[in-house]
Amino acid sequence: MQDLFSQADPGPPARDATPARRPAEGAAGGRTYTVSLLNSIVRELLESACPPLWVSGEVTGWKRHSSGHCYFSLRDASAQVRCVIWRSDAQRLPADPEEGMEVRALGTVTLYEKRGEFQLVVRELEGSGRGGLWRVAFERLHAKLSAEGLLAAERKRPLPAFPRAVGVVTSATGAALQDILHVIERRAPWTRVVVCPARVQGEGAAAEVARAIRLLGRHAPDAGVDVLIVGRGGGSKDDLWAFNDEALARAIAACPVPVISAVGHETDVTIADLIADYRAPTPSAAAEAAVPDGRALERRLADAHARMERAVRRCARRLREDAARASAALEDCMADLLRRRRERMEHAAARLEAVSPLAVLGRGYAVPLSAEGRVLRRAADFADGAAFRLRVVDGAVPCRVDGAPEPGGA
Repeated sequence: MQDLFSQADPGPPARDATPARRPAEGAAGGRTYTVSLLNSIVRELLESACPPLWVSGEVTGWKRHSSGHCYFSLRDASAQVRCVIWRSDAQRLPADPEEGMEVRALGTVTLYEKRGEFQLVVRELEGSGRGGLWRVAFERLHAKLSAEGLLAAERKRPLPAFPRAVGVVTSATGAALQDILHVIERRAPWTRVVVCPARVQGEGAAAEVARAIRLLGRHAPDAGVDVLIVGRGGGSKDDLWAFNDEALARAIAACPVPVISAVGHETDVTIADLIADYRAPTPSAAAEAAVPDGRALERRLADAHARMERAVRRCARRLREDAARASAALEDCMADLLRRRRERMEHAAARLEAVSPLAVLGRGYAVPLSAEGRVLRRAADFADGAAFRLRVVDGAVPCRVDGAPEPGGA
């Protein structure tokens, strides 16, 4: 028998594609069935006899075809059954199961008529154990992004203290947006909010959120957006799965402004929570982290004003005290300087007095001076009949030479 999985992808069987055939009469008068009719009857018997049921087993031979259909087998210790998941259902799988993984499959039993092969058409596939396929998908993406350094704590950016505008990516009709707007209006009514709506759950939600993040990031400088809030208001694991998407995670990492994750579910951490610059447990908490509290700022400003007044008063008092001390010190310095200068002047005056001609005159000496005030030192300076003055200690006495001077002294 040829392996079903080695053939081209057959796609979902076309119900009613084979026209009903009546069994032919055989040579011995018995009924003769064509293979197609036999397989059709068996398929109908199987599908009518077996309602949808859960089957547990170990995955083996998993293959996702280029068409999107998935083929594999479930086995236990003694048997196996071939399985198929059509593309519409396979798209909802968070991750492909690993070889040997224990799973539960919800499906219907049928027969692939073309080859007469018994198979289980699976509608839902769940991994056994904690988290199942959700955990597998999460851990695979976590390991990939971590290896690239995108989850490292050192790459996270601080949130701005006073953002000009806050960008918000969430559902336009959800309660999360109203919570964010209410908190920002209460805490920082001067802050603008730029909303880029996107679906936050269901097929295509992750792509919409990633596109909105890129759009806001691209226009952030022009719009004055300094921080971005991305999220929703909680939900089930399935509802939150869009925030475990790789493309969305990379959009957050590439955003030019800090991103706050506000998925809104404290127990289930998403990849968006881990790669964002800040994780908030709820949209309201995200808004509180994004903007300052205006009332708290007023209290801080009032307190700072009071502290500044007290500091200015203390400084003025110290300056006055310092100025008084400096003035007293300056007065003392000036008095000391004047005293030293006066002492030096008195000392210099005494020395000058000692060598002063007046001091000599005071001891009984006199100085003859010509009419022009020139000192007459030699006998030749005294001509007969010449007038001169004799300078004494307390004035000058007019004199005249009477007779010729006698050289050689007295």
